[in-house]
Amino acid sequence: MPFNFTVSPDFAPDHMSGWFYFNTWLQRKLGTDIHLELYDGFDSQRADIRAGKIDLIYANPYDASMLVREMGFKAVARPAGKRDEAVIVVPADSAVQQVEDLAEGIRIATTADPDVHTIGMIMLEPADLDAGNTEQREYDSYILIAKALMRGQADAGFFLKQGYDELSDLIKKQMRVIVSSQISVVHHALLVGPSMQDRFGELSEALISMKEDEKGLGVLESMGLQGWESMSVEQTEFMIDLIDTLID
Repeated sequence: MPFNFTVSPDFAPDHMSGWFYFNTWLQRKLGTDIHLELYDGFDSQRADIRAGKIDLIYANPYDASMLVREMGFKAVARPAGKRDEAVIVVPADSAVQQVEDLAEGIRIATTADPDVHTIGMIMLEPADLDAGNTEQREYDSYILIAKALMRGQADAGFFLKQGYDELSDLIKKQMRVIVSSQISVVHHALLVGPSMQDRFGELSEALISMKEDEKGLGVLESMGLQGWESMSVEQTEFMIDLIDTLID
């Protein structure tokens, strides 16, 4: 049976083909069959993770906590030079210029990505806004949040900064960022499950040297990545502790 690989649903749609190229490259490097399964939303992916159907995952920070501490996964590497920050975005024609201009009762578009949602709520605190005096609606993707803002169905939206930056210029022209987080130590990571951990060393070596391989470099570019950095147990635990503190 092939190993099963998946990617956090918050990746940019433009990079979907890149993940398939990566999966093909990885199969050749490891000499094993790996099936890539992409999900439309977080809930269906988490259900399969808990059912033990995933062996390898490019995970967001919140899911990394569950995967490492509950499911026995180990972090192999993180994307070089990429850190997860959140931004609050409003329609381009909104009168809102800063967080403090937001008023009670605003409609917030968010996702089931708890770390981004939590950081977004923290950034609302200067306006004295919280879950009790705002209206929140959850969407399956950042594209749908952008559509809600452009259609006047939301007053503000929470985005993973990378997810926002990777939207088309045509879409971004219709929106405006009013604040961005600056945490700098939270990031996605490639995690390997118990059933595949005997390949940990091979996988780590392949990822770290990927940018030095001509084909590997081309695959990285199609994914929107510069390369991979190794990730220690201590770095993993620090990030998980931080996310758990934010969400609690």
